[in-house]
This record gives sequence, C-alpha cells and structure tokens, in this order.
Amino acid sequence: MNRRRRVYEGKAKILYEGPEPGTLVQHFKDDATAYNNRKQDTIEGKGVLNNRISEYLFQRLGEIGVPNHFVKRLNMREQLIREVEIIPVEVVVRNVAAGSLTERLGLEEGTQLPRSIIEFNYKSDELDSPMVTEEHITAFGWANPQEIDEMMALALRINDFLTGIFLGIGIRLIDFRVEFGRLYENDMLRIVLADEISPDSCRLWDLETKDKLDKDRFRRDMGGLVEAYQEVARRLGILIDNRPVDRKGPVLVKSN
Repeated sequence: MNRRRRVYEGKAKILYEGPEPGTLVQHFKDDATAYNNRKQDTIEGKGVLNNRISEYLFQRLGEIGVPNHFVKRLNMREQLIREVEIIPVEVVVRNVAAGSLTERLGLEEGTQLPRSIIEFNYKSDELDSPMVTEEHITAFGWANPQEIDEMMALALRINDFLTGIFLGIGIRLIDFRVEFGRLYENDMLRIVLADEISPDSCRLWDLETKDKLDKDRFRRDMGGLVEAYQEVARRLGILIDNRPVDRKGPVLVKSN
C-alpha cells in the first residue's frame, strides 16, 4: 500500500493528500487537548465519534445550502474533503454565557445572552488564539470585508440550524467555533465551512439536567467524555446503542 503524504497535523486531526487533485483525507485522532495544548491526553474512541457526528452535521448543513468542504466519509476515522485555503480566523458564535466570556465580562455561567454574539479569534496556538476585531482581520489581510460578511452570515445561519437540531433532541447549544476556507473552482472563489463541528468545537448542555455533553468534561476533569459524546451521537440517531466504547470503537449507523 502506498504511504500517504501528510499535509498537516493539528491537535485533533491529521490531513493527508487525497486520492484526487483538490482533495484531502481528514483523519480524526483520539487526542484530547485544552487550553491551547497545555493540557493533553488520549481518549480512545473520541476520534471515531467526532468523525461521525461532524459528517452528519455537515451533510445536514449541505442539504440546506450551506457550502462546506465535506465530500464523504471513508471509514470510521476518516473523511474525504475538498482542499481549501483556510482563513486563519476562528468564528465563535455565543448564545449563552460560558467559558472565557464569563471570565472576561463577569457573567454567571448559563446566562442567556440578549442575542447571539459573534467573536473572532486569530488562529494561532502559539499565541493562545487571541480575540481580534474586524479591523485586525482586514488590516493584516487575513480576510477582506466581503469575506467577513460572508463568514458572519454563514455562522448565524449555521447557528440557527444547529440550535433547532439540538433543541429537538433535548440539547441546548451554548456556543460553538467554526472555521472557513476559500474554495477555488475554475475561475470562481467561494467561502465554505471547513474543519469540523463536533462536541470538541461546541458547548452542548442537556436541556433538563444541564449536564455538559462536550469537551468541557475534559477541560474541567469531569470524566465521562466519550460517554457524553456517545449520548450526543445516540440522540442524533447515528449510534445504535449507548454501550461503553471498547477497543473496536462505538457501533455507528451507516450513513446513506
């Protein structure tokens, strides 16, 4: 078997050269990180669940016309994606006060925000992904005003859709982080959703109990991270049952 060329490795994923020009293979690792890699561990089964959850959500978003890089899932840990030029800005959408927002503004965790708030972070682990403004983004040439408008509009559309999906399965979408990229097709340039959407990049609370079903379980040493991710997958209808993850990983429903 030919050895695949590694294009990039991040905290939770590896990108390999794809089978065709303009494609990549995105591999989901079991590595868990927090606080920009200052806290690290390996949690068996996490990558399998994130791959499947992200596949499901990207497919659903594609069905409502949100352009994204997803092509298809290849196996339990990998998916085929379109190669895009990543814009080095993380777009954060907040619906409820949590995480750094509570620390910066002295808000009580769980406070409903007056409206959804969009924040931007410069994508840099070395600098702890600092918050930046639209002025920074345009001044340093990371994106132009039209691209910023597109990213914001897409982020709010994604927020509306995900809020509805999760509300329907008894989960409250607190906040989430997404990345966007430039997709070049012939002479056309499009801004598309990239990276992943999973409990690694979202804060998800049980609607009734307020139990955390996301990476905060790792950040705060709460334990039960894989079980929480399994619960999200089960409610989305992509996990057959809620048995503990064994060495073979969780049993997932095949996608259409």
